[in-house]
Amino acid sequence: MASETRNHRWRFFRAGDFDQVRLDKAEDLLALDQLDQKLWVALACPTDGIEFDKKTLDLIDTNHDGRIRAPELLAAVKWTGSVLKDLGSITKGPSALALSAIDDSSDEGKQLLASARQILNDLGKPDAREITADDTADTAKIFSQTRFNGDGVVPASSADDEATRKVIGEIIDCIGSDADRSGQPGVTQEKVDKFFDEASKLVDWWKGAESSDAVHPLGDATEAAAEAFEAVKTKVNDYFARCRLAAFDPRAAAHLNRDEAAYSALAPKVLDAAAEDVAAFPLARVEAGKPLPLGVAVNPAWAPVIKKLREAAIKPALGDRDALAEADWDELSARLGPFSAWKASKPATSVEKLGVPRLREILDSDARGAISALIAKDKSLEPEANAILSVDKLIRFNRHLYTLVTNFVSFSTFYSRKKAIFQIGTLFIDSRSFDFCVKVADAGAHAAAAANAGVYLAYCDVTRKATGEKMTIAAAITEGDSDNLAVGRNGVFYDRQGNDWDATITKLVEQPISIRQAFWLPYKRIAKMIGELINKFAASRDKEASEKAAANVNSGAKTIEAAPTAPPAAGAAPAAPPPPFDIGKFAGIFAGIGLAIGAIGSTLVAIVSGFLSLKIWQMPLAIGAIMLLISGPSMFLAYLKLKNRNIGPILDANGWAVNARARINIPFGRSFTSVASLPTGAERSLTDPYAEKSSPWALYLVLLLAVGGAIAWKLGYAAEAWKELTTPPAASSSAPAASSK
Repeated sequence: MASETRNHRWRFFRAGDFDQVRLDKAEDLLALDQLDQKLWVALACPTDGIEFDKKTLDLIDTNHDGRIRAPELLAAVKWTGSVLKDLGSITKGPSALALSAIDDSSDEGKQLLASARQILNDLGKPDAREITADDTADTAKIFSQTRFNGDGVVPASSADDEATRKVIGEIIDCIGSDADRSGQPGVTQEKVDKFFDEASKLVDWWKGAESSDAVHPLGDATEAAAEAFEAVKTKVNDYFARCRLAAFDPRAAAHLNRDEAAYSALAPKVLDAAAEDVAAFPLARVEAGKPLPLGVAVNPAWAPVIKKLREAAIKPALGDRDALAEADWDELSARLGPFSAWKASKPATSVEKLGVPRLREILDSDARGAISALIAKDKSLEPEANAILSVDKLIRFNRHLYTLVTNFVSFSTFYSRKKAIFQIGTLFIDSRSFDFCVKVADAGAHAAAAANAGVYLAYCDVTRKATGEKMTIAAAITEGDSDNLAVGRNGVFYDRQGNDWDATITKLVEQPISIRQAFWLPYKRIAKMIGELINKFAASRDKEASEKAAANVNSGAKTIEAAPTAPPAAGAAPAAPPPPFDIGKFAGIFAGIGLAIGAIGSTLVAIVSGFLSLKIWQMPLAIGAIMLLISGPSMFLAYLKLKNRNIGPILDANGWAVNARARINIPFGRSFTSVASLPTGAERSLTDPYAEKSSPWALYLVLLLAVGGAIAWKLGYAAEAWKELTTPPAASSSAPAASSK
């Protein structure tokens, strides 16, 4: 087949301002490994967050790292082409695989065809000529029809005899199980070996005690005696060590026994014989060469333990007695030591629960060989069983692989305005619907990377309250304006299956949306700025008035309080009079304001006079030129950005590796947004019973003033009046004479 495609003639189409390969023939797909990957639109895509059959993606993702890369896609195409007679059939995306489409000229193809027929036969459809994904979806149902399925896992039901089935059940109970392809719990050779190895170790350990009389010096009572011995061993050794130290130096006895301060500390407490503070004291009063008392005069916290030692160990080993000498203790330690050592050497296993007698019975039987033979027989059928799984793989590749290719090697699906695999649904909000929506894991991280796309993005948290499902989407806003889009606005999101989700905007990445929006943007900004200034001015005046009112109230209150006070004392300095009105300063301020008004007025006069000097047909052109001067830069910048929008950063932020500048120009971008419009042929009534009633007199007054002003200007009256208003009065030529004294 390679020789036929070595000189393959490729065909390309232009979309998104770049060349994309056409892949609509079997020859194109078979030669795909020869196409320079620099010409691929994408080199990798994630297996999550896209609208595609998840099981198919998992089958293509052979290294199971959650990403599909070019080599994995090529391997999937190559394998599919090797087992189908005509690879071009996958371009139709058939839901069923015809048995006649399988190429049985190879051993693998023959096995696939035989397995497909076996599956249909097991499902009660022996005469079927095609097989679907529904037929192979439940592999547990398929493999439940057979005892062996090639996975190396043997359930208890695979055994012929009850004894072997019982051992398999015991292995599962002790070691654990693996899931068989039939869905039943079973055992592998690894678990069988572990079970029998642990059983052998435990039985051998038990045999060590049976072969030595020293391990059980007291027969069946040895275990209880050793248990009582170990419980008090450390404390008894401590007692005799203290006695030896007291014999070495009698002065030590007072210190080895607790002093009065230790007992004084206990006095205020509510004592319990088994309290930890009491248990820390020695077993008995320490004296040189003193035996350990076994009845009275024993630390009350240890009395029950000493009693058990006396009954379970001392009495059967040494005879009954009231006190235990150090030599007797050494003898008891020597007799019970071998048992304690043997007990400590017990292997840690999970098979102990079965008991040594049962383990011996299992080890003496041929259960291990029988189970191993079943596992070997099961594994011998691995090729046939894998072929059954390969049938499911082929069905899915036959149906879905071409869709992935046309969303990976090229974006022909996307640029033909069909739903691409990265488009997960449609957002409805603000009387518009947005088709370009992608699923994102982290809105903040995605927005940081997607900002380079030049696309206005609205991030939304979407929730299905019925199921508790939640996810985050990013919707591309490609038409209209953003006036009513804000964080917190609610909408509805429909996924590809038609399910509706509650949507709430949580983040906006602002970019130009349309040329129309860019035209009005400067005016909206000016209006917003003026509104903010008016609000600030009104707020400041309101605050100033409130402060003055409060000051007046406080001043009046102080005046009332000060009214009955005595007049100032003789010789006291009189209160300072209020400062006199500075008429010169006021005149200067007034003159400055007049000059500013004059300058503004002169400018307005020049503009209005220039506009009124135009001919009637020139006035609209002038208005248009002014508007273009204001809106032109905004429209030009918006055009450049809109023309260069591309989806690469949006997809890259989701884990794709987009290999081209996949642009969304203005016409193509409009296709992703639908604006509300009335249906064709719909009847419309323009009568609004709740419309605000407007009076025409205000309009008439404005028109009258405009006409009157124009006439006055033409006659020269307005210019003359304005000149007199803005010209400052002439200064007096003579100064007033000084008054004589």
